[in-house]
Amino acid sequence: MGIQTQLDTYPSLEAPSWRHRHLLDMDDFVREEVEVVFNTADAMREVLRRDIKRVPTLRGKSIVLLFYEPSTRTRVSFEMAAKNLSADAINLTSTTSSVTKGESLVDTIRTIRALGADAVVIRHPQSGAPYLATHHLDASVINAGDGCHAHPTQALLDLYTVQHQLGKLDGLKITIIGDIVHSRVARSDIQGFGLMGADVVLCGPPTLMPPGWEQNPPRGVTIDTNVNHAVKDADVVMALRLQKERQQEGLLPGTEEYAQLYQLTEHRLSLAKPEALVMHPGPVNEGVEITPEVAQGNQSLIEEQVTNGLAVRMALLYLIVGGKN
Repeated sequence: MGIQTQLDTYPSLEAPSWRHRHLLDMDDFVREEVEVVFNTADAMREVLRRDIKRVPTLRGKSIVLLFYEPSTRTRVSFEMAAKNLSADAINLTSTTSSVTKGESLVDTIRTIRALGADAVVIRHPQSGAPYLATHHLDASVINAGDGCHAHPTQALLDLYTVQHQLGKLDGLKITIIGDIVHSRVARSDIQGFGLMGADVVLCGPPTLMPPGWEQNPPRGVTIDTNVNHAVKDADVVMALRLQKERQQEGLLPGTEEYAQLYQLTEHRLSLAKPEALVMHPGPVNEGVEITPEVAQGNQSLIEEQVTNGLAVRMALLYLIVGGKN
């Protein structure tokens, strides 16, 4: 059975519930559209269980992966997603393109436009770069992470992973521990989990919290700098990567003190609900933000996040690129 037949029971590409030409952040989604992604990802998981994991859905389409930052999980996931849907995937990195000769982002995007790409997946260290790209491209733009701003595909795969495991998101307690202020994953997850009715608790050093959030957090978000309080009765506990470069800014005294106060350990996890899920967007610094025992334990979904990321990104390419006239 082809993938189109599998998806016949789900909202079609022309349905009003899917209206996105680009995917830039979670703040443009409504709940029903997230559910469309989930349903489509379910069908993609079925494709991935087959001996031959390739379908002709996007044959003849070209997807450019434009990455200005190092990446393994996201870049490889998008490349495999494109190839599994029979699209052509073209990898461009800042170290192998004319960026090394001083070419600007706009110049690179104009070149991609002239070549007729159908979609551009972009990761860039500057917040807002994918938005800039939409002004110079006829192709769809998918944000694979921009500065400290957003990482919507990571948020969607995180939401999908929890939904797949627990069967719901509404009413769950999601605790996110770590460097919140610099985390594009945290920002998109906060929006996504909140949209789907979950309660989000943020925990980390005050120096790594967005300014003003302790006094006036976003709607549906609680700030708690005491990790034991933050994880109590949580359904999901997510540790964020501690970005070592932040220590150079004087925001942290060192990784040892951070680990002592905020590391996700077996004892701290025991304060959450008995079957609480453990998540991490990767890459994981075992022994810093999370112990090896927790990262590799029975409650950990870190590898499943990677697997689900492929299904979710296949679903997004199908919806965004496959839905073009």
